[in-house]
Amino acid sequence: MTKVSHCFQSLRDRGECALIPFITAGDPDLQTTAQALQVLDTSGADIIELGVPYSDPLADGPTIQAAATRALQRGVRLDSVLEVVKEVTPKLQAPLILFTYYNPILNRGIELYLEQIASAGVQGLLVPDLPLEEAESILKPAAEIGIEVVLLVAPTTPKERIQAIAQQSQGFIYLVSVTGVTGVRSQLESRVQDLLQQMRTVTDKPIGVGFGISQPEQAQQVKDWGADGVIVGSAIVKRLAAGTPAEGLSAIGEFCQSLKSAIKN
Repeated sequence: MTKVSHCFQSLRDRGECALIPFITAGDPDLQTTAQALQVLDTSGADIIELGVPYSDPLADGPTIQAAATRALQRGVRLDSVLEVVKEVTPKLQAPLILFTYYNPILNRGIELYLEQIASAGVQGLLVPDLPLEEAESILKPAAEIGIEVVLLVAPTTPKERIQAIAQQSQGFIYLVSVTGVTGVRSQLESRVQDLLQQMRTVTDKPIGVGFGISQPEQAQQVKDWGADGVIVGSAIVKRLAAGTPAEGLSAIGEFCQSLKSAIKN
């Protein structure tokens, strides 16, 4: 399977920007999750983020929180998510990044958690509440097992800390475009462009921008500002949850294609 970093390198070689859609595992159900991963994979996704439902998702806005709550109420847990992942990843071209919080990893045990997600076919890990000071506890064993851990940079992060995060982050660096939680926004903050330029002075690693991107025009804007990847979550989660599962799958397929078309030119 393709590593996240290798995927970015291939896209860079072709002068392309990565499309990274996000969905919540188990919403509306795990069978639809399996189908959604394949729909996204064939509709332009270069890398896919899969969120594991969690009861206290501090970084997530109302759309993704609601999706996680619905999944938890249906009994979706990490083990059932990994069963789906193990079944689907051999069929995917896009590498899969698992989005989860720090507490479930600690509860299971860091090394066991990493071993289990790696054996299921996961290529990357994103932990939004993992502080840089504690990242080594995951980064080192993850590197040994072949999981790339993506670290986040916030708009308020000082330059010295950006440099330290960039040095440690694997796969790519996740630039949070807004101060706050995930969610659909009508406009992107222009300081994202300044942040991208600032980050370029301290790292040559790929930079993906997420939080608030909900339209093809916004995706294109982020690409034009110099991002290596565009991450879209709430707008996809919302479409997948609307109507029947079949209608949701059709909607995310069309939306994913429109996003990819916007950043391809």
